[in-house]
Amino acid sequence: MRRYRSDNSEVSCCVKYVVFAFNAIFWLVGIGAMGIGLWAWSEKEVFRNLSALTHITVDPAFIFICVGFTVFIMGFAGCVGALRENTYLLVFYATFLGILLFAEVGIGVLFFVYKDWVKEQVALGLEKYIMVYRDDPDTQNLIDWVQEYLLYCCGILTPDDWDKNQYFNCTSISKGSREACGVPFSCCKPKEDWELKNYMCGYDTRKESNKDDWDSVIYITGCLPAGEAWLLAHLMIVAGVAVGIAVLQIMGICFAQNLRADIFAQKAKWDRGPY
Repeated sequence: MRRYRSDNSEVSCCVKYVVFAFNAIFWLVGIGAMGIGLWAWSEKEVFRNLSALTHITVDPAFIFICVGFTVFIMGFAGCVGALRENTYLLVFYATFLGILLFAEVGIGVLFFVYKDWVKEQVALGLEKYIMVYRDDPDTQNLIDWVQEYLLYCCGILTPDDWDKNQYFNCTSISKGSREACGVPFSCCKPKEDWELKNYMCGYDTRKESNKDDWDSVIYITGCLPAGEAWLLAHLMIVAGVAVGIAVLQIMGICFAQNLRADIFAQKAKWDRGPY
């Protein structure tokens, strides 16, 4: 005799509501991330001045919007698909997670196999960030946070990389830029006697006459080698987070497929009619 669940349904309530609850969280996270990005754009009056989107690819607000939208779509498909027992949304959700998982694995393999090429691409990306440092407040805050609080670095490979920015370029002296041949304040090493942050500490530091004092005034390690060193120092943590994310994605795919199988089993039961 065939056994049925006590509610005479082939759909497991446990699996259904685990998928729903799990993706409801991601749905809310996606909405929050998009909200932060859109709020940042509104603060910069991007919607009134679309020319501000010239450097959209290096705009942290745009990254928040893209990541938030991606998480929102994934959460929506999983959440509504589970709640409404919609097999089309569930298969979209499982496929979406599968594509993300393969993309992450591909990026990881690319990073280790083509390490030098990846470093070149990262350096080119960082160069764009340096070039627009004064053009976007979010980009500026991000760079300052990385240099001052995260990696304790300056520039891409050396502080001289700030010559790529029109305001810090040494040729800007003739144009009257006070920041010419200097670096941002976030490159400066903090002094114990500073009661307030010195935002002018980087002025003139890249002049030839001042380069002998670099090590006592600013960070001389570039952010690319500093980032590599940070990654190696925290390799186990980074690997653990990556494996944890991959496990969650695989579990999401398995739960979604299990729920789809239950839904199809229930539909087949209905098609057979009562015994």
